[in-house]
Amino acid sequence: MDEFDRAQELEAFHLMASLAAQAAASRPLGASLSQCDDCGEPIPEARRLAAPGCTRCMDCQARAEQRKRGGL
Repeated sequence: MDEFDRAQELEAFHLMASLAAQAAASRPLGASLSQCDDCGEPIPEARRLAAPGCTRCMDCQARAEQRKRGGL
């Protein structure tokens, strides 16, 4: 095994570790809330099932994402 092969193995190892860490970070932390953290309105069941761990209704989530991007 030469230096190039070791470098490729190391790169593959770091890629797999990074992908595993990203997948673990994207997992929901718990059950979705039944009411929106922002407005207090009920979060539809379809959203809670589609986005486990959600804390906002669709409208409030969209506004939060716009603020994050600097849109509002």
